Amino acid sequence: MTFRNEDLPALFHHTDQAAISRQRESTQATRAQLLLLVAAAAAAALPTGPRLGSLYLFGLVSVVAYAGVLGVGIRASRRRARPQWQLNRSAAEFIKSLAWRYAVHGAPFGSDAAGAEATYRTRLEAGLDELKKMGWEDPRASGAVPEGGEITGAMFRLRGLEYQVRRETYVRDRLIEQRNWYRRKTEVSRRATALWSWTIVLLTCLALLFALFGAFGSGPGPKLTGLLSTAAAAGIAWNEVRRHHPLIEAHTLIEQDLAAMMVVMQTTITESQWPSAVYETERYVSPQHTDWLARHSS
Repeated sequence: MTFRNEDLPALFHHTDQAAISRQRESTQATRAQLLLLVAAAAAAALPTGPRLGSLYLFGLVSVVAYAGVLGVGIRASRRRARPQWQLNRSAAEFIKSLAWRYAVHGAPFGSDAAGAEATYRTRLEAGLDELKKMGWEDPRASGAVPEGGEITGAMFRLRGLEYQVRRETYVRDRLIEQRNWYRRKTEVSRRATALWSWTIVLLTCLALLFALFGAFGSGPGPKLTGLLSTAAAAGIAWNEVRRHHPLIEAHTLIEQDLAAMMVVMQTTITESQWPSAVYETERYVSPQHTDWLARHSS
């Protein structure tokens, strides 16, 4: 049997898409602000340019760019894109993890657990209620997702299969798939880190060179040096927003934990130990665990 994301509840799919949409919105807002700041600094570094009535062209461009930074910031603050992105991501991953634990008899939905379906619904609503307290908007309240359907037919079918099939399905479609996802994300972050690190170094070296020229009374002047400094600062800010370096370390550690757990699950775990092993694996892939590792990475 295979068990994919398509077999998860509709509530997961809605929150997952909401998280992707809000993440894109938040990222685009930050990118726009940084680009507008660089554009404003570039316009201010240029000569005054042609006059438009009583205004100078490049001065006007600089004013518009700085106003755009404020406008984008106000809109992002009102839209709450970043908090809603994080809340929807937490909700989606919580639903996904709980669904997997229910389907393969992970704790607290082991084979000997009485009333597993009722326990699942209770745990689901309790976790989502905590997110609601922090501002998460339940799509079921607005009718975007119909009530019921928290347990899909695929989840029922997988739960009804024997231990060996459940173990094989979980290891292949959850554990290995998640490990490969962390590996891909690590490679993407490595490439992005290298690109932005070299870009920042280049901009800083150019600013240093022009600053040395200025110290000897030559060179293009302080305006270009300021522009290069602004561009380098924007690159550093973008790199910090994307958290490439701490996520490399966090994702690498989680991938190693999942690889070790995969070996254990395929060799030494018994059926009685299975519920706690699944619970521990789901703890590894939780967003909270990733954020904790990222915050405490060296």
